[in-house]
Amino acid sequence: MIENEKVKKILYGGDYNPEQWPEETWEEDMRLLKLAHIDVVTLNVFSWASLQPNEDTYCFEKLDKIMEMVRKHGLQVCLATSTGAHPAWMARKYPDILRTEFNGMKRKFGGRHNSCPNSPSYRKYSVNLAKKLAERYQDYENIVAWHISNEYGGECYCENCEQAFREWLKNRYKTIDELNRAWNNSFWGHTMYDWEDVVLPNMLSEHFASDRTMFQGISLDYRRFNSDSILECCKLEYDALKAVTPDIPITTNMMGTYKALDYQKWAKELDFVSWDNYPSNDDSIASIALRHDLMRGIKQGKPFALMEQTPSVTNWLPYNALKRPGVMRLWSYQAVAHGADTVMFFQMKRSIGACEKYHGAVIDHVGNENTRVFREVSVLGAELETVGNRILGARTPAKAAIYFDWENWWAIEYSAGPSVRLHYVDEILKYYTAFNSLNIPVDFIGAEDDLSAYNVVIAPVLYMVKDGYDEKIRNFVKDGGSFLTTFFSGYVDQNDLVTIGGYPGKLRDILGIWVEEEDALPEGVTNSFVYNGITYPAELVCDLLHTETAVSYCSYESDFYKGMPVITENNFGKGNAYYVAAASDESFYEKFLMDICEKAGVEPVMDTPKGVEATLRENKNGTFLFLLNHTDTEQSVKLVTGGTDVIRNVDYTDGDRVTLAAKDVVIIQKTVK
Repeated sequence: MIENEKVKKILYGGDYNPEQWPEETWEEDMRLLKLAHIDVVTLNVFSWASLQPNEDTYCFEKLDKIMEMVRKHGLQVCLATSTGAHPAWMARKYPDILRTEFNGMKRKFGGRHNSCPNSPSYRKYSVNLAKKLAERYQDYENIVAWHISNEYGGECYCENCEQAFREWLKNRYKTIDELNRAWNNSFWGHTMYDWEDVVLPNMLSEHFASDRTMFQGISLDYRRFNSDSILECCKLEYDALKAVTPDIPITTNMMGTYKALDYQKWAKELDFVSWDNYPSNDDSIASIALRHDLMRGIKQGKPFALMEQTPSVTNWLPYNALKRPGVMRLWSYQAVAHGADTVMFFQMKRSIGACEKYHGAVIDHVGNENTRVFREVSVLGAELETVGNRILGARTPAKAAIYFDWENWWAIEYSAGPSVRLHYVDEILKYYTAFNSLNIPVDFIGAEDDLSAYNVVIAPVLYMVKDGYDEKIRNFVKDGGSFLTTFFSGYVDQNDLVTIGGYPGKLRDILGIWVEEEDALPEGVTNSFVYNGITYPAELVCDLLHTETAVSYCSYESDFYKGMPVITENNFGKGNAYYVAAASDESFYEKFLMDICEKAGVEPVMDTPKGVEATLRENKNGTFLFLLNHTDTEQSVKLVTGGTDVIRNVDYTDGDRVTLAAKDVVIIQKTVK
């Protein structure tokens, strides 16, 4: 949520790069953007080279003209700091700014994300530029937000990073003895006697593949360090901007389930969360919705900004299929349904050269309004003007939550077992898909978030149980909550050291089980179990467990562990703790979660046909029911309560049926009485 009094509606626009075009074309751009109902533009994302042609010179004349032009035409601005790509002269003069790759190769100038986060030169010049931009444009009343850098990411393994890593470790562990304990360095003779013994974990040292490492503790800490290092660069720019423009909110655009950066930690340092939504051609409804809900969750439920999406086509996939008619509108409203307070695109106008020249844009190479994409963008823009400010700030009322933790993700996929097919986000998605299909609103939570607002908390593959988190779960269940976790949970602490005494470690008393072994099944190999009279597959990983205080719902049907439990429930205090010992299919997750939620008093928004998504947002203006038809056929939905369609201004009463055309959206406002 962009908390700025200048924001009066769902902002509509996106990245605009007029500096790439002759000045005589700008006025025509303005005409077209106004025709498309665009009201905000993100400027200056990749202009560092033109703004600073050498060490001592800054040239703002062209940006001045652009800023004046968009102000004159009534457009609001999300102003970027331009630090996502350093200039060529900087790489030549200060080679410390260049990254060293995972394989030890030192980069030259080129590409985009090519700045070392621990380079003194990069930090110096990026902060200087941010400060100068803030000082120059601080009085522009149409700036609604600052946009730091662009899609931070990547890794560096240079000497500066190695020295910084050692300092980071000193702060974390204090003594070399504690470092040796945390990394279990007695294994394979890794004991270190000096901080200088520490080297970065890459293909020159601990790794034999990108996600395969001999020493998980070292590699896990490097992940933490790298995320913190890049975050520090962002914070330095943040502080420079805030010192000059304290009232303008600041963000940087994230990338959903991006593995390299701990976004839960990052979100604390930003005024609002924004992210770029670029689904693959084969992404499911739920997989797209999951990323929206995750971005909402890292800021404890606050609405986010959809900073980028393509209006039509991407350019980096093997097959860059067009968004079919209606899909751009549908996916835009899906973002709003899950918490977005903006709908923005990359890009306003297609470039004529380089790698994104065929990436979709509002203004195509033809340069006029006579395209399908432009017409669709214009229609959506007009609708968002009709919606106005009614939905701004609205939150999602969720009584179910899914635990998501980046450090747990890293640790699972660095683990030397049980299966290369075990992927954290995939297992999260299986449970989230069931919630999405059932139309049950879900929050994503992290280790520091309060559990008391929820009836049900799901933590798939909770491999790493951080200090104190077992106690948080224990209190949640004791107080009446329903908790569910799965195979490969409770194994290690935050240093990836095994909790001795049997799996699932510190969760053992809560779950009332003991896991003796786990069997990793190759692709295509399954076991099975019967739940409520229906047979479901048991696949991927099968835990061989014993009940202690828990009861078993069902058991494996084959192999030497036939008869051992697959699903258990343990009454613990006033609540219940469930354990699912194997992966299964979509129909199982949907049935099982429906049963758990019914027992815990968690209700779906409403019943809809398959492929029709129903979500809620609430604010002082009332409750907003979003109905999104992702199918290619007309669908009909019966309303429980009436209200007004805020797009079409149609009134409905209790029990009325709503007809949704293929790919259509309806938003029903039920006003506060």
